[in-house]
Amino acid sequence: MPETTPRGLTRLAFGGDYNPEQWPESVWQEDVRLMREAGVTMVSVGIFSWALLEPRPGVYDFGWLDRILDLLHDNGIRVDLGTPTVVPPAWFYRAHPDALPVTADGVRLAFGSRGAICHSNAHYRTAATTITTQLAERYADHPALAMWHVHNEYGVPVSACYCDSCAAHFRRWLATTYGTVDAVNEAWGTAFWGQRYAHLDEIDPPRTAATVGNPGQALDYKRFADATMRENFVAERDILHRLTPGVPVTTNFMVALSQCDSVDYWAWGREVDIVTNDHYLITDGRRTHVNLAMAADLTRSVAGGAPWLLLEHSTSGVNWQPRNPAKAPGQMARNSLGHVARGSEGAMFFQWRQSRRGAEKFHSAMVPHGGTDTRVWREVVELGASLDSLSTVRGTRTTADVAVLWDWHSWWAQTLDWRPSEDHDPRERADAFYEALYDRHLTVDFAHPEADLSAYPLVVVPALYLMTEKAGRNVREYVENGGTVVVSYFSGIVDQHDAVHEGAHPGALRDVLGLTVEEFSPLLPGQAVRIAGSDGSELTGDVWTEVVVPRGAEPVWTYADGLTAGHPAVTRNRHGRGTAWYVSTRLGAQGLDALLGWAIEDAGVDARADLPRDVEVVRRTGESGTYLFAINHTAADVKVPLETDGTELLTGERAAGRLPVPAGAVRVVRLDG
Repeated sequence: MPETTPRGLTRLAFGGDYNPEQWPESVWQEDVRLMREAGVTMVSVGIFSWALLEPRPGVYDFGWLDRILDLLHDNGIRVDLGTPTVVPPAWFYRAHPDALPVTADGVRLAFGSRGAICHSNAHYRTAATTITTQLAERYADHPALAMWHVHNEYGVPVSACYCDSCAAHFRRWLATTYGTVDAVNEAWGTAFWGQRYAHLDEIDPPRTAATVGNPGQALDYKRFADATMRENFVAERDILHRLTPGVPVTTNFMVALSQCDSVDYWAWGREVDIVTNDHYLITDGRRTHVNLAMAADLTRSVAGGAPWLLLEHSTSGVNWQPRNPAKAPGQMARNSLGHVARGSEGAMFFQWRQSRRGAEKFHSAMVPHGGTDTRVWREVVELGASLDSLSTVRGTRTTADVAVLWDWHSWWAQTLDWRPSEDHDPRERADAFYEALYDRHLTVDFAHPEADLSAYPLVVVPALYLMTEKAGRNVREYVENGGTVVVSYFSGIVDQHDAVHEGAHPGALRDVLGLTVEEFSPLLPGQAVRIAGSDGSELTGDVWTEVVVPRGAEPVWTYADGLTAGHPAVTRNRHGRGTAWYVSTRLGAQGLDALLGWAIEDAGVDARADLPRDVEVVRRTGESGTYLFAINHTAADVKVPLETDGTELLTGERAAGRLPVPAGAVRVVRLDG
């Protein structure tokens, strides 16, 4: 079995992307001196270095990389060594311009950025495996090598190419997936609009057409593009496994960012030895720490609950958003330790030293332009010491309370054209339900819809439009066996081919929910509906309503106005030994909190009502003990109740009864016993 922890790393990982090639060698000695001062334990090297390592076809220059790896090893710093296959050199594209990707409109993209790759291109595949082999053969026994970092952020910024090479590859993929052209016709429903194919070689990628194309074809092309990138990763990984046994191989994911929604990370998580993730705050006015917690929980879930590693985040502001505010004092530590609380085995950054040139020169770094006489640097040093004091946390696992169903294939299907309302955003619903659970201080695992759900008293299904029959049975059996489920609107509608389940909506879920939906009735911009409860309570919904007909379900809240007036808006259905809730409109935060309050009571979940809002309490447990992380995102000092005494690891103080957590601070208690 491959190793699942960085080789030779005995502490939590702390460091970042190190790009010494951007600096004269005279700076390297200062770099490693500062790394030791900050407590750096590992750096990522060589990710964008193909043009330097192979300056001409078949001509290699490893001298500079030899020297930097030796220097890092001499200073006790481990190396996450990159295969630089995300940016082939200019000479490669000059020789093989067909390796540049083509858009659906037929435009071939140009060299000059990063990640501009046709993953079906045979020349690229050969060149990528060749440079990977050269690196593996040279550094297999280097004492600094901790793990391999293949490529960089697959799918960013390009995942799908629509060139002729991809068309031929797509046909081969269809032949493997379906076997016959008749099976493809059946899956895609090509009888509609006369799209039937007589031979597989008549099928092209879903290029720009006169109007909306076949949604089954578009969905399969997303699957094909993801699988093609994964083929290239596996090819490099297998070379590294063969030539460097015992060294784990990974690639950095971006599980919760919309920029990387073209990747099925459930599938990718099974291919890497260590799940790693890059996370950057989306500063659009929302509570950034909630999205961070969601990203960490989702990454841990992709890892199957095992420890994972935050491979990139920022010390302060990024540079690629319309507005890039700096992080507040203490926020870097809260962000970093928030990831650790939710399962990361450290906190790595992009990047070590802030660049003077290039597209990301205004992206923050561990060593900023201002050098060591800066707040950022002082906080970096302080964070390094904090992570060192948490070394015993390594190998423990985060404890979750509830589950949320998540499927990238469903997101792909929901973003296709001609849905009932463009105002319905499935990701917004996932975020909203997660935030409601977060505000009830519940730690979330994400689960594939076909995964075993028996460990969770409560499962939430936010806008899961695509559900296979197997997933529908899985949810039904979960409830029959005593589970509680909460389902939001437009879920369970289509199967894996984007074909509507036979019979009334919501096909895959109508039995467990005890209802049918006669008609979707989306609202116009600015419209809202009132929802009345039998107890006199009133909620508001917008964006979406439905004509719901109970088939055993009990109405809990009813539409009070609008076209759906008199029909149930929220229902509760006893099914077997469990309960299924359904909400057919978009509720705001108050409504979601009320709904989840009822569901949590059904499920018997302790929602920690004794904790203030924006104070996280998360547990990691393992052979070394149980660790309680308390993260205070507020401007006021708080006290967190402890059921067991313990030792606070960041200060060394004993903690008993109630744990004081200053405003904006983090405390980690190793509980006694």
